[in-house]
Amino acid sequence: MRCYWDEEDTWFYFEVDADGWVIRQVELIGPELIPSAAASLAERQRARDEGRLDEYDSRFGITAELPVSEWEGHDPEQLTFEEFEEVWGPARRRIAARSD
Repeated sequence: MRCYWDEEDTWFYFEVDADGWVIRQVELIGPELIPSAAASLAERQRARDEGRLDEYDSRFGITAELPVSEWEGHDPEQLTFEEFEEVWGPARRRIAARSD
């Protein structure tokens, strides 16, 4: 799914599991759609277990910490898996390529 937050001029893209938890999230800012986050819950949990959570979060961002059923004030547009992947791949590559 995706949602637009006009106050920050940001598109949020989410892949959610059957229980409504966000498992991957992309954030694109401004008219240029610059990726500011491309986070995976599984990767983030692995980074936490390996003691490098701060490093992961600073590079890739975080996923929403509440299931979508608890969100208020959002009117998400449903996407197909393929539509999400079209956003995830380029955003992830662009963030991963940034030098620290």
